[in-house]
Amino acid sequence: MGIDSESEISASLQIGPTTLGMVRIFVVAEGDIELPLDFEPDEADEIAEEIRAAAQRARAAGAPKKGAKGKTPRG
Repeated sequence: MGIDSESEISASLQIGPTTLGMVRIFVVAEGDIELPLDFEPDEADEIAEEIRAAAQRARAAGAPKKGAKGKTPRG
């Protein structure tokens, strides 16, 4: 499975600070899978920048707008 492959797996994502001054991305997926990922604050900033850049590229590629899934414009 690659970054551009669709999947039927659903997961929830939580992001927040830890008591040790790290930023935790916590993923919970089907099948009782829990994946805590801890990052230094500077690393978390870099990840946030990468997410913003990917969102811009997705918009430029014509990603569906929020709420427009499966709807056709009325004219």
